[in-house]
Amino acid sequence: MKKPKPGIALRPMELVWPSKAGLDSYVSALNRGWARDESRPGSGSEERAQIEADAAGFLASLVDREAKGPPVTMPDGSLVPRLPGYKCWMWDGEFSGSIDLRWQPGTQALPAYCLGHIGYSVVPWKQRRGYATQALGAMLKLAAGEGLRWVEVTTSPDNFASQKVIEANGGVQVGTFLTQPSQGSLTKFRYRIDL
Repeated sequence: MKKPKPGIALRPMELVWPSKAGLDSYVSALNRGWARDESRPGSGSEERAQIEADAAGFLASLVDREAKGPPVTMPDGSLVPRLPGYKCWMWDGEFSGSIDLRWQPGTQALPAYCLGHIGYSVVPWKQRRGYATQALGAMLKLAAGEGLRWVEVTTSPDNFASQKVIEANGGVQVGTFLTQPSQGSLTKFRYRIDL
């Protein structure tokens, strides 16, 4: 049997619910510089502090189907209402990334401050392995189970890797838009994926 190459996954990637058993691996990714919210510098430090203060509360906040958690802090520091949703972890024996689903009860529409139904991020040292494509495909099944008929996913015009991930899962670009000033007035592509 060949010895595995460094950095090669020993088991397939799967989506798992955030758990105490995987929390050390999650913190390790934060310590290596990964942040779930790359639009907010320092968010990794904030998460480490939350975990140190109340690990169980942090984990519970990642699965919030009734939007009972506190408001969401935007990149400019303003607060907006939390939407129902949850986050799953990409896992191949260790934490490999995060993908989340959010929705607004009773409608397909999202408020203007929410850029899409699904967002994802793979840790840099596990990129280019197809994890984001697999995770998005799995999350689409969960979104259909929530009663959504389609989802919107957004990405930056220069994020070609993300565009490939979305298109590989049936995404069709339906427009270009500017984010709100509270989000930096950035140009984004909007994709729709029918479920």
